[in-house]
Amino acid sequence: MTASSDHLLRAHAPIPTESWKAIDDEARERLTPLLSARKVVDFVGAGGWRRSAYSLGRSTALAGPPPGVDGADGVRTSVRRVQPLAEVRVPFTVSRAEIDDIQRGAPDPDLDDLARAARVAAEVENRAIFHGWPAAQVEGIAQVSPYPSPALGADCLTWPGAVARGVDALRRNGIGGPYSLLVSPDLYTRIVETTEHGGYLLFDHLKNILRGHVIWTAGVDGAVLVSERGGDFVLDVGQDLSVGYLSHDADTVSLYLEESFTFRVLEPDAGIVFST
Repeated sequence: MTASSDHLLRAHAPIPTESWKAIDDEARERLTPLLSARKVVDFVGAGGWRRSAYSLGRSTALAGPPPGVDGADGVRTSVRRVQPLAEVRVPFTVSRAEIDDIQRGAPDPDLDDLARAARVAAEVENRAIFHGWPAAQVEGIAQVSPYPSPALGADCLTWPGAVARGVDALRRNGIGGPYSLLVSPDLYTRIVETTEHGGYLLFDHLKNILRGHVIWTAGVDGAVLVSERGGDFVLDVGQDLSVGYLSHDADTVSLYLEESFTFRVLEPDAGIVFST
């Protein structure tokens, strides 16, 4: 999380330096475990607030040069193709009384609304990466995966077999590991609570199959199996998640978490989606 962009207007907020530090630290602490998709995709950035698009490295042919150009026979023209970055802003509030308490040295500031905003911001990013965001021209891993979407089923003791078949499908298509399984919060709870016959933990069994990780992921539906080899998925970030200032009154300071990003799947074969 960064906090250096002038457009965030932080200098106009009635928040002393020590309180800004507490707010930034809390935002970072909350966001780090929630941004699960960043653990398995390539991160490009942060390019800053002025970064507007991700280059696709391709161009589209034009009919020709502008009308009225003499001697333009044989001239070839094209326009570069780019994918724009989307902007996300999630508002939250902090009471001025709490800011005063931070200045007094309170070690446990009440920043519950910041925690809520962090959950929302992280889920927006995760969901765009895994399930897409058509309005922002983002295709997610689940949308472009060429594989059938196998069902995990109600009996979680059958999940190791399903995951092993998924890993085998990736390997057969030349997609190396290690692999990670990103699962919704409810499925993750079932995994960590389940013991197989003989007392073997389901969580450990899945990790052994993957040679990677089982990752709790807010915003994902079901589970997504991906390769961690790198080079398959790119998260391009302009403004990394940062706290900015909106307004204030006698009792409350209105702030926000802001980010700009886009996402590209470079190798659709590197991900498999499991339904429930």
